[in-house]
Amino acid sequence: MSFLAQMAAQSAARVREARAARTEEELLAACRAAPAPPLLRLDRFDLIAEIKRHSPAEGALADEVDVAVRARGYGAAGAAAVSVLTEPARFGGSLADLGAAACALHARGVPAMRKDFLVEPWQVLEARAAGAGGVLLIVAMLSDEVLGEMIAAAREQGLFTLLEAFDAADLERAARFLGSAPGAPPLLVGVNTRDLRTLAVDPGRLARLAPQLPPGIPAVAESGLHDAADAAAAAALGYRLALVGTALMQAERPAQLAAAMIAAGREAVSKEEA
Repeated sequence: MSFLAQMAAQSAARVREARAARTEEELLAACRAAPAPPLLRLDRFDLIAEIKRHSPAEGALADEVDVAVRARGYGAAGAAAVSVLTEPARFGGSLADLGAAACALHARGVPAMRKDFLVEPWQVLEARAAGAGGVLLIVAMLSDEVLGEMIAAAREQGLFTLLEAFDAADLERAARFLGSAPGAPPLLVGVNTRDLRTLAVDPGRLARLAPQLPPGIPAVAESGLHDAADAAAAAALGYRLALVGTALMQAERPAQLAAAMIAAGREAVSKEEA
């Protein structure tokens, strides 16, 4: 069984446990009671800065991280959104981490994004109830029917959606869902250089898939970006956001690194447009 299949099975089990603990009506009531999340606001190039305690590839990153402090630091550095791992078994995350980040970011007007191996619309509602402003959906692990249902749930709850792709086939499938309704939260498409089926990293994937990115849709470069030069290179390929986790979690000065990556990406875009 691939890593992605393992995570999907464990995610489905978590949904079953959650459904046993409360009804959908109770969850929807929690969504209605949660403050409206900040909107995702994008510039020429932006950063989705990530909070994760563990990585299957790197091991422990920051067991004792203060999620609220880290989230505020990312927001102050200029991050457009903060991604929070909520998968517990391999990443050490939780919905409590998501809630803490969302609360810390709210005053700054920066949304938190739930990053997990989401398999049911129920988990989109969980994200909204925890205060999230966005969710990440992995195209390869969802059928078209379920993917459509989860995008619809995110839109209904006012959440932006990042559709994560590993290859050209994923991008082709994602493109079917990328038409935006007037006033709807944004849909983004991401290319992850780490294939979560095998955990192998393919550094050349961003360049190979850049010509196949859906036009007019903000594209996110995911995984394998370590510094400002990597952000500039991604921007030069046409990516307008970078999702960076491990490099920021391991950095001595994560806020400075985040700011440097944003600045480098925007400078690269400016040169391209000149």
